[in-house]
Amino acid sequence: MSSSKRYRSFNHHLREIFGEKVIKVALDAGLSCPNRDGFLSYGGCIFCSEKGSGDFAGNRSFSIKDQFHEVRQRTIKKWPKAKYIGYFQSFSGTYGPPQQLKTIYEEALKQKDVVGISISTRPDCLAPEILDILDELNRKTYLWVELGVQSVHEHSLVWMNRGHDFPCFIRALEELRKRNIRVCAHIILGLPCENRSEMMETALTMARLPIQGIKIHSLHILAGTPLAEIYRQKDLQLLSMQEYIDLVVDILEILPQDLVIHRLMGDGPSHLVLEPQWTRRKWEVLNGIDYELERRDSYQGRLFQNV
Repeated sequence: MSSSKRYRSFNHHLREIFGEKVIKVALDAGLSCPNRDGFLSYGGCIFCSEKGSGDFAGNRSFSIKDQFHEVRQRTIKKWPKAKYIGYFQSFSGTYGPPQQLKTIYEEALKQKDVVGISISTRPDCLAPEILDILDELNRKTYLWVELGVQSVHEHSLVWMNRGHDFPCFIRALEELRKRNIRVCAHIILGLPCENRSEMMETALTMARLPIQGIKIHSLHILAGTPLAEIYRQKDLQLLSMQEYIDLVVDILEILPQDLVIHRLMGDGPSHLVLEPQWTRRKWEVLNGIDYELERRDSYQGRLFQNV
């Protein structure tokens, strides 16, 4: 648990591991996604932007080296002694020819002060040969694989056009854990097709699984996405900021204390966010979560034994 937070933040976890500030550098490896390139679908998940949820990643027309250097130059004045994690954020970070993937991962690791890799991907993009590459990578560096599950409910996965079911996530998790690879699961709160109890069921399921980290995202509607078109045609019921804060704190209370909290809300480029407008105020939301934990005199894992 962080000395300044009532939950186990990713920042605190990294300081425990490396003893200093570690910065994630979002990179775009120029990959695609089976849910966009026609292998499964051309539409993609309904919430996904044209940058494959990597709106804050580097420019894919640049090399991995140049993308990394650009970010490092922006941060070096504030954190001159920081270390870095190469974060393959855009689209599906394990979707490509194995040798190409191995090359880009190794290119990131070659950069100055890089101490690890984080790869965001889908559970259906982990073929045996890809798992072998990840296994090798995990043996020589600090590695996270971030898996999008979003929800445990089949009707929600269909509504989002995910293109895979929840058992697919379980199989991927099992294969990664066989290789002792750290797994961070992504879930979304605020899906209009779910009620509060369904969102809590997703969180309860995550609490019982052998994952090592979690990202909790707030649903936000970005211009140019399929969800934006649905929003234009229908009156979607979205969470208010206070509803979201209360729900996140309820979830933190039931998660195990050693689970690393990578993120507590999702955010998109302000000029693209249509709704909810409060998702533009990221720090206000995060401060609200801290305040609610203090108000309850609560903390991550307080109710875990009762799950």
